[in-house]
Amino acid sequence: MSKTLIRGAKVLGGEPQDVLIDGETITQVGAGLSAEGAEVVEAGGKVLLPGLVDLHTHLREPGREDSETVLTGTRAAASGGYTNVFAMANTFPVADTAGVVEQVWRLGQESGYCDVRPIGAVTVGLEGQKLAELGAMHESAAGVTVFSDDGKCVHDAVIMRRALEYVKAFDGVVAQHAQEPRLTEGAQMNEGVVSAELGLGGWPAVAEESVIARDVLLADHVGSRVHICHLSTAGSVEIVRWAKSRGIRVTAEVTPHHLLLTDELVRSYNPVYKVNPPLRTERDVLALREALADGTIDIVATDHAPHPQEDKDCEWAAAAMGMVGLETALSVVQETMVDTGLLDWAGVADRMSFTPARIGRAEGHGRPVSAGEPANLTLVDTAYRGPVDPAGFASRSRNTPYEGRELPGRVTHTWLRGKATLVDGKLT
Repeated sequence: MSKTLIRGAKVLGGEPQDVLIDGETITQVGAGLSAEGAEVVEAGGKVLLPGLVDLHTHLREPGREDSETVLTGTRAAASGGYTNVFAMANTFPVADTAGVVEQVWRLGQESGYCDVRPIGAVTVGLEGQKLAELGAMHESAAGVTVFSDDGKCVHDAVIMRRALEYVKAFDGVVAQHAQEPRLTEGAQMNEGVVSAELGLGGWPAVAEESVIARDVLLADHVGSRVHICHLSTAGSVEIVRWAKSRGIRVTAEVTPHHLLLTDELVRSYNPVYKVNPPLRTERDVLALREALADGTIDIVATDHAPHPQEDKDCEWAAAAMGMVGLETALSVVQETMVDTGLLDWAGVADRMSFTPARIGRAEGHGRPVSAGEPANLTLVDTAYRGPVDPAGFASRSRNTPYEGRELPGRVTHTWLRGKATLVDGKLT
């Protein structure tokens, strides 16, 4: 079994310490450690975090391997410091049976770059008409605990209630894509001043907020867990804050791009800024940051949504919605939350590792950086600052809104159960 000594790392941003990995486990954390025969990584004051966990990733396989595969997506994840990702169900075929989720799970095992936990569809074919095989997916080798029709909203209240009741039996969670379909017909961007000036169909905040309000009440009624995907408006924050004050079992995520970008960017008509839910206003962005800082929003999730060039290099109305995010997420969080003083690195570890692992019941991930714990770790050079170059991405797709933009921080090393998947910024 190999040994690795990480020397002088700021564990969760604290004082420099040494961390010794023996095989798959952290065996010692302290000052002045030594280990004969160990590979030494000179951290030089870099920040050491638990391996990141993404509760919302689109790996596209099976069916859209032109956009991404489990292998390329997990390589992108390792490059971004992730050791576990949850793969969304909107594949072709849809991950609505035990067979499909097991296929994705086994592809993740074969990739070796990070653990992949499939998310099962709530309804058959994502059509919102009939519950999918929730129990069978949970009992499968994939052990599915999170269910979502992401990309579509479970708009039928009766179906949503039944799903919440069903997953309660095995402590599962329904992750809702909050988008009232009738209120967003023909919508192209956030409804507001910019959409009016550009003449683009508006996507009102209430289309998100009304679904969240309904679903927290349903979760309260049946005593189950509901998770809100990619929350994007100030009003949604207030609803979740109210629900939590009532003891309702709701959790919520925010994407990195909703923490940084606003609908003003749509004035360029560059489809790289077209995303679901849409980029919102500066007021919304600031509310989301504050909510992530105070814990109203529980986690950061990437909503990594790769698309081939032809689906983005076209006119705005015809372009696909989505952005890649695994390889830039930590940098955007540093820019918006750490460098602004809203979160420290321990807070980042909570929002990007500990809590998403807890919500998704990802055993072995989101664990403390201490002796006896699995060696799932990421090392970050927080002093680095440079432009984003998508040509160097491990992802198969390049649809990033940050091309050429200077962002802070760079993941230099990632370890999955003690095995280095990223060394000096290069995949192993």
